Amino acid sequence: VKRLEKVAARFSQIGSQTDLREQSIDPILEDVMTYFHRRLPQAGKEIRLVKSFASLPPLALNRDLFEWVIENLIKNAIDAVKNKKGEIEITTGTLPENGGSYIDIRDNGVGIHSKSRRDIFKPGYSTKKRGWGLGLNLAKRIVEEYHHGKLFIKESQPGEGTTMRIILK
Repeated sequence: VKRLEKVAARFSQIGSQTDLREQSIDPILEDVMTYFHRRLPQAGKEIRLVKSFASLPPLALNRDLFEWVIENLIKNAIDAVKNKKGEIEITTGTLPENGGSYIDIRDNGVGIHSKSRRDIFKPGYSTKKRGWGLGLNLAKRIVEEYHHGKLFIKESQPGEGTTMRIILK
């Protein structure tokens, strides 16, 4: 019931004025990791979630929507791990050039071919058999339009994995 309430709260905030509050990113990331720790055994793969958090200043965030972004990126990383053993690393830090904060989500999955990189954020684009191809488009919009940040592919190598990066000021 709590999960359904959270999903309903997320959808109700899309398309409306977003309530951003200064807060630490760590509890948000920890809660999402805890959620996936409970779900990973059902994925049929041995996937380790690894964290490497730096000390960050409080960020202006809408917790419900930002959790949704992180959940989507981790779910995509889980889906990208095709072999039985995988690793997803969540790293935070500060950018020296502008003082912005970053969150990287790196997997050792199949990677993204260079010809697909332009398309992954387009609505309807998907490499999966199920779904509507809206997850990354929605995640990008939440980060960029609501949180005034950036979401992009930091790096990706076919057969080696992908790192998605979020930058927030």
